[in-house]
Amino acid sequence: MATKYIIGSIAGSFVVAYVCDTVISDGKLFGGTTPSTVTNTDWWKETDKKFQAWPRTAGPPVVMNPISRQNYIVKS
Repeated sequence: MATKYIIGSIAGSFVVAYVCDTVISDGKLFGGTTPSTVTNTDWWKETDKKFQAWPRTAGPPVVMNPISRQNYIVKS
């Protein structure tokens, strides 16, 4: 019997968190604007080109992890 209350309260907390996130971030509850780097698709394309422009000419050779976009130094 307690399981249905636990599952219900967890589901309810997710709903409340989603509504709060939507109202605050998408609805701009506290003001502000969306940065142009987020809305400008050309900026995204140029940034992706920069990240994909390998190999780099300075420093040791690196390998880019495409999932987290972190650079790892290649050791022979």
